[in-house]
Amino acid sequence: MNIEAILFYFFAAVLLIAALRVITARNPVHAALFLVLAFFTAAAIWMLLRAEFLAIVLVLVYVGAVMVLFLFVVMMLDINLDRLREGFWSYLPLGAAVGVLMVIEMVLVLGGKYFGAEHLPNPADPGAAYSNTKELGRVLYTDYVYPFELAAVILLVAIVAAIALTLRGRKDSKHQDPTQQVAVRRADRVRLISMPSEKKDN
Repeated sequence: MNIEAILFYFFAAVLLIAALRVITARNPVHAALFLVLAFFTAAAIWMLLRAEFLAIVLVLVYVGAVMVLFLFVVMMLDINLDRLREGFWSYLPLGAAVGVLMVIEMVLVLGGKYFGAEHLPNPADPGAAYSNTKELGRVLYTDYVYPFELAAVILLVAIVAAIALTLRGRKDSKHQDPTQQVAVRRADRVRLISMPSEKKDN
C-alpha cells in the first residue's frame, strides 16, 4: 500500500466521521463546523485525484462563502430545535432508503475487484503539462455552454426572487425606514423639562 492509498483512507475516514457528526450533532453551529471539516477533507481527496481546480473551488466557494452564510443564519436566527426534531420519524424512511443506496454504491466502488472492475482499462496519464482547469473550461464553454447559460439564468431568477421576498412588506417583520431616521429632529428625540431646584435641608 503506497502513501496515496494511506492518505485516501485517512481522509475518507475523517470525511465519514465529519458527515455523521453533521447529522447527529445537537448544536447547529457544531454541525455547520463539522460540515466545514467535511468540505476541507473532500477537497483533500480531490487533490489526491489531481483535481486541483475543483478542490480550490470547493474551499473558496463552499467554505469561504456558503458556510459563512450558514453560520450567520444559524447564529442570528432563534432556531427551535424541539420543533425540528418533531418531523424526524416522518423523514426516516426516505433517509434510510437514501442511506442504503449510498452504501450499495460504496460497496460497488470499493469492492470493484469482486465485480470485474479490475479488467477495465486504466485512464491514460495526461502528463505533467496537463491542466485540468483549462480542460474543464474548454468542455464547459463548448459542449455544455447552453446548460451552463441556462443554469446562470435560473440562478439569476432565484436571486431576484429572494430579493423580492425579502423586501416585501410583512406585518410580523421589524424594519427601519432610513428616510425617517435622516429626517429626525432634535425636538423629536430630546425634551427639556424645567424643574425647580431642590433645597438642601440644614
